[in-house]
Amino acid sequence: MGIYRNLRGAYKPLQFVKVLTWTFLILILGTNLMLSVFLSKRAEQVLLEKQKEFGLLLSENLSHQIFTRFTLPTIIGYGQISLRNPEQFTRLDQVVRTTIHSFHVQEVRIYDPELRVTYSTDPNLVLRTGLAGEGVKRALNLEEPSFELFSKVSGLKALFKLEMRPGSVVMRGYTPLRMERNFGPGAKNPIMGILEFSQDITEDYMAVVNFERLVYSSSLITSMVLFWLLISILRRVDRISAERQVEKEKLMAELHQQEKLAGMGRMVAGVAHEIRNPLGIIQSSAELVLKKAKADNHPHTRIIEAIYDESRRLSRTVNDFLDYARPRQPRKDEVDVCRILEQACVFLEHECEERGIRMTRSCPEGTTALGDRDLIYRAVYNVLGNAMQAMPEGGNIHVDVATRQEGASDGPPMLALAVRDSGPGFDEKNLDKVKDPFFSTKDTGTGLGLAIVTSIVESHGGAVTLANHPEGGAVVQLTLPAPEKSGGDNAPEPKQTA
Repeated sequence: MGIYRNLRGAYKPLQFVKVLTWTFLILILGTNLMLSVFLSKRAEQVLLEKQKEFGLLLSENLSHQIFTRFTLPTIIGYGQISLRNPEQFTRLDQVVRTTIHSFHVQEVRIYDPELRVTYSTDPNLVLRTGLAGEGVKRALNLEEPSFELFSKVSGLKALFKLEMRPGSVVMRGYTPLRMERNFGPGAKNPIMGILEFSQDITEDYMAVVNFERLVYSSSLITSMVLFWLLISILRRVDRISAERQVEKEKLMAELHQQEKLAGMGRMVAGVAHEIRNPLGIIQSSAELVLKKAKADNHPHTRIIEAIYDESRRLSRTVNDFLDYARPRQPRKDEVDVCRILEQACVFLEHECEERGIRMTRSCPEGTTALGDRDLIYRAVYNVLGNAMQAMPEGGNIHVDVATRQEGASDGPPMLALAVRDSGPGFDEKNLDKVKDPFFSTKDTGTGLGLAIVTSIVESHGGAVTLANHPEGGAVVQLTLPAPEKSGGDNAPEPKQTA
């Protein structure tokens, strides 16, 4: 797990993922923006077309009303049309104003063929010249209606305005004013003048602006949602890729480690096997010579005793090498863990008293594990021995045994045996190396203690966890498979033993 965390912390997202993410963002925003602009322009175009149709109907109706209610009666009554006559002007003004009433028409003008204003809803403009624009001239020359849109606010600024004053957007129409009958020789339906009217369409334009706001905001929200989904997918893919890369590195490291340990194990087994037989002869011979020297009170007794003690220590080391290099296949018996723990504590009791170490244990009666009794005993004994060696000045050791479900509630039961000491704890820098064979922080250690424990526990299908307790000291936990049992609610209470 330490290698996994280190590799994961060192892993950084691939650069192309970032580039791909921002590329997609630009594409999404650009596409939605172009679509929004297209829809907005289309809405403005539809509005303009509808207003043009409405303007044509209004101009035709106004032209008809002027002809039927003013032109005909005036020609019949006066013989000719002369708007300089106040009565005729007033009559025309009444016809125009009653026709455009409630149609948001700001101004109406009538130009004669000489482009002079003959009538206007603004009396101050009557008989004035030079007011005709290109639309008036175009309608006169082509004899066709035309329309122009005038806005005091740009389309971009309109998006940020909550309200617009009346008259901000005006559509101006230019239509030929024709006679509906012939009153003499000449062209049919001759043009009497040009009708110009200005219609306030601010309210309708605001409806289009609101639609544009809805389109732009929807596009932005959609873009952000799509971008967020894309980011989530890419991050998940990147995370999965990172985890697979880390897992690959972890597996490669474990493979190299296993290959190295396998080669080392074969070498150690060969060397230890060659040393074991002559060492046995040396140990037995030293024992016989030591007994004879003690009986004869020989002056070199201490030297012979040192040879015997060192041969015994070397024999234990060789046995450790052989045990690690050639681990035996464990049995799958149901063993009493509390009994094993008690035997190990009894065996170490004398040494604990000499070192000033107080050992306590908490183990519910009847707690069992599936495994090889001898191998489990050796693993527990080695862990307790390491804890004692970590406290040369004395201290406390507490062993806690508990059974739990592994993973989900329906997972296999596992037994956890945790050994906590009050020593200095593990060095955080070496925590990932402590279980490696031949790694030791002691001058006289072989570095095989925890390696053998790990090999025994893992051969049972368990695991060894090393950690430092928050209140001080080291914690070594052995996890072993436990037999399936029913009636978990009737589990015995743990027994505290000193």
